[in-house]
Amino acid sequence: MTMIRRQFVTAVLALAAVWFTPFSAVEAKRFKSGRISVVTQGKGPDVVLIPGLSSSRDVWASTVAAVPGYRYHLVQLNGFDGHPVAGNGGQGPLIAPVAEEIARYIAHKKLKRAAVVGHSMGGSLAIMVAARHPEAVARVMVVDMLPFMGAMFGPPGATGDSLKPVATQIRDRMASSPSEARQKAITDTIATMIKTESLRASAVEQSVTSDAAVSSRGMYDLIVTDLRPELKAITVPLTVLYVRAPNAPVTDAQMDGFYKMSFANAPQARLKRITDSYHFIMYDQPAVFAAELMAFLRE
Repeated sequence: MTMIRRQFVTAVLALAAVWFTPFSAVEAKRFKSGRISVVTQGKGPDVVLIPGLSSSRDVWASTVAAVPGYRYHLVQLNGFDGHPVAGNGGQGPLIAPVAEEIARYIAHKKLKRAAVVGHSMGGSLAIMVAARHPEAVARVMVVDMLPFMGAMFGPPGATGDSLKPVATQIRDRMASSPSEARQKAITDTIATMIKTESLRASAVEQSVTSDAAVSSRGMYDLIVTDLRPELKAITVPLTVLYVRAPNAPVTDAQMDGFYKMSFANAPQARLKRITDSYHFIMYDQPAVFAAELMAFLRE
């Protein structure tokens, strides 16, 4: 009986140690970041979804519903869509530190062979994570984003350094624009990014409620950051979906050539232009996007 009693007491003490562990100790095991938050949805292989500049993780809602069977990790940048600015406040780079936080999240959660999908600015973040932390990613999908967005803001041969004056001007104008003028500019811009009119309002709201300083710093980073040299560090499967914007002064063939040239350092990249869509492909062509995502994840 004595031996049984000892075993019982030992078991009770072990359970008590679990039951009465301070909340702070349990909380410490969770991922904490001043730059991003992440929520998970579903079960299955891991897929990290990253939204674009001034966007909410909600942009992926219809996609997640259409492509079940995966555990989605939905990233949200602090400062966007009304979320507190937190660690994304102040001065200095925004995009690169956020990429490091996403990589840290993948490592913290011990995700194995994670697929990373990024839209627009999220595409830049996906490239950064895959190139700088190749052990963290099994495959990458970039949705309508060039590895050097600055190429669209300067003459041929422009570099990140040569575009800094332009990027500074755009950043400062975005950050200081009066609220009414800012809302009009956002509304006009979203009209060129989402063809489906009924879906524009939510995107406008997300941008309007984003912190102007954080958004403007993100835009600056995107203009001056050239990721083309880093593409050669990505050896995993890479899918790039893109469109020809309605206001782009080029033909379909010219856009195809520009993307091919931009991703030349990633010869394994599968490039596909999506027709009848603006920048938010998951909104304008949801069935096509879902099919492309399923093919990418099963590759």
